[in-house]
Amino acid sequence: MSEWLYRLVPTRPEMVTAPTAAEQDVVAAHFEYLVGLRDRGILILAGRTQEEGGTFGITIFEADDERAARAVMDADPGVSGGVFAATLHPYAVAVARDGLAG
Repeated sequence: MSEWLYRLVPTRPEMVTAPTAAEQDVVAAHFEYLVGLRDRGILILAGRTQEEGGTFGITIFEADDERAARAVMDADPGVSGGVFAATLHPYAVAVARDGLAG
């Protein structure tokens, strides 16, 4: 298992402050997807910046290889639904509160 990060940027910047009903539905599905990854022991952490303008989110998780990591990212409803653009990056946790770093 290796660690991966995908960075999410809204495809419509106004979505952060004025989401459409359809975007709200996709974001809710995105959140549930992340909860599911957590419950399956895949997700390490997820969250978003709290700045106005230029906001983005990150998801840090474990996968066997790049193909598997890309599949996790692409299956995110926020990505597949077009609400977020995503980029995948190899990642390594160096220090963690819960002793996860390895």
